[in-house]
Amino acid sequence: MTLSASLSVPSIRVSSLTKTIRNGTRSVEILRGISFDVCPGEFVAIMGSSGSGKSTLLGLLAGLDSPTSGDVILQGTSISYLAEDKLATLRGKLIGFVFQSYQLIPTLTALENVLLPFELNSSAAQTEGLDRARGLLAAVSLADRADHYPVQLSGGEQQRVALARAFILRPPIILADEPTGNLDSKNGAQVMDLLLDLNRREGTTLVLVTHDAAVAANASRILTVRDGALLSDLPHVPQGSMVTA
Repeated sequence: MTLSASLSVPSIRVSSLTKTIRNGTRSVEILRGISFDVCPGEFVAIMGSSGSGKSTLLGLLAGLDSPTSGDVILQGTSISYLAEDKLATLRGKLIGFVFQSYQLIPTLTALENVLLPFELNSSAAQTEGLDRARGLLAAVSLADRADHYPVQLSGGEQQRVALARAFILRPPIILADEPTGNLDSKNGAQVMDLLLDLNRREGTTLVLVTHDAAVAANASRILTVRDGALLSDLPHVPQGSMVTA
């Protein structure tokens, strides 16, 4: 495949995606026929109020849930109806995920948390993974905290470890769910700047869910979800790095 041909394939294609759940005797539509593409290297922010369906949408993009109908296609491969073992393998290769609540393992050090996806999904030498993990911790200004456990780290530091972990396997796609939502404005701005810097360095595609307009202002495109439907899909001129409060 030529470079131009590969660039013509969307990193993410969402086609007529719906999600319906049962609530007692009635059905509740969480997502209603959402479709959009995300190009390689693009930074897309998904905005919406609480309960709009944006986090459900991100979970479907990550293959953490299955749609009621429609499809999610990552780099040309449909993931919505794969068997769990095949889906897990594909997820490990294609996706880095940044959670709002960090999701660090408390019994592992910062270095071990960053290294974990490498140990689970890579056949490369352990020394290569260690070098990569240490380099990423240095990139998020935590080289001196590598041997600290999550309980010994601040919320901002824990989220920076989570950022490093998301990039350890050099995934082509990074998905982030309210990555600054549990942080104060100063730490949130620092984490967002680091995420953007890592994203530029690694050349990944970034899709980020947020309700914060200041965070979304960094994106090249903003999708707005309301009541489970895609309300708008607008190009946007990024403001650059966030201003630290």
